Amino acid sequence: MHEKHHNAKLPWAPGSLPLMLAPMQGLTNRALRTLFIERVRPDVVFTEFVRVKASVRKNITENDRQEVVSAGGGVPLVVQLIGNDTDSLLAAANTVQELGAEHLNINLGCPYGRMTSNTAGGALLREPVPLARMLAQLRREIRGSFSVKVRAGFDDPAQIFSLLAPFVDSGIDFIVVHPRTVKQLYSGAADHGITGEVVRQSPLPVIANGDIFSEAAGRRVLAETGAAGLMLGRGAIADPLLFSRLRGSYPSESGPATKVSELREYLQELLGRYQTLFCGEHQILCKMKEVLCHVHAPEVLPLARQLKRSKSLAQFGELLTSS
Repeated sequence: MHEKHHNAKLPWAPGSLPLMLAPMQGLTNRALRTLFIERVRPDVVFTEFVRVKASVRKNITENDRQEVVSAGGGVPLVVQLIGNDTDSLLAAANTVQELGAEHLNINLGCPYGRMTSNTAGGALLREPVPLARMLAQLRREIRGSFSVKVRAGFDDPAQIFSLLAPFVDSGIDFIVVHPRTVKQLYSGAADHGITGEVVRQSPLPVIANGDIFSEAAGRRVLAETGAAGLMLGRGAIADPLLFSRLRGSYPSESGPATKVSELREYLQELLGRYQTLFCGEHQILCKMKEVLCHVHAPEVLPLARQLKRSKSLAQFGELLTSS
């Protein structure tokens, strides 16, 4: 009964294999999400994390309020909250639901313990008992799906296995697993052996996240883990077409010249949207360069390096259009 009640709430169609756009700080703003929805239509998109400050009456910023309502094109939007104070998180969950948010996620994976004077994100994993209590309280307030995005542990990659029962008990609907520890940041390789073990041990749907930079890597992770779906982060920011490649609706690899033109087209479109959303040349340029930090394919590196060295938007735009 409990199981069925929650499955009806998943933000993807039963029996489908969802490909999700990861929540990425400084990147998955409403302009970028809309571009992805229009070009490659992820099955689910996530907001950047919404910081929830303790003991502030209006504990979500005005910009975040705009971010949580701008779902587009019928693609489910999951609002990700990050914070550590249960009462503030409960208040924030109610605020975003009043603003129209249907799906909520708590960040237990962000390697930034300095987010507040206290612990938030991945650092919450250090206190599993209060964490389980907090999740159970949130579940009672959340009407739609409720999920967690979690690292394998704070400093011990086996820690996640002790959290699986509390996740189920607190009524979570699905888990997104990034199989690195919080302390590892992005170093080393994501160990999807851990993801596969989580899939075997948990009755909840598990979404695999981490180091999926190509169609081949995505297929391998699915085959090795049996995960219910994939979440694409840095790989998708570098190449939005990764969604189409994984669905088989676009070639799994593009040739060198095609890769360059794909990048130009993507950045030109994003630049237009960023000029509408952000204020001032400096901010727009910085935001564009943040995207370029994730572009590492050897064929496009020369162009990416030139773009990152641009001193003005005019120069940036010129580099994009000149062949």
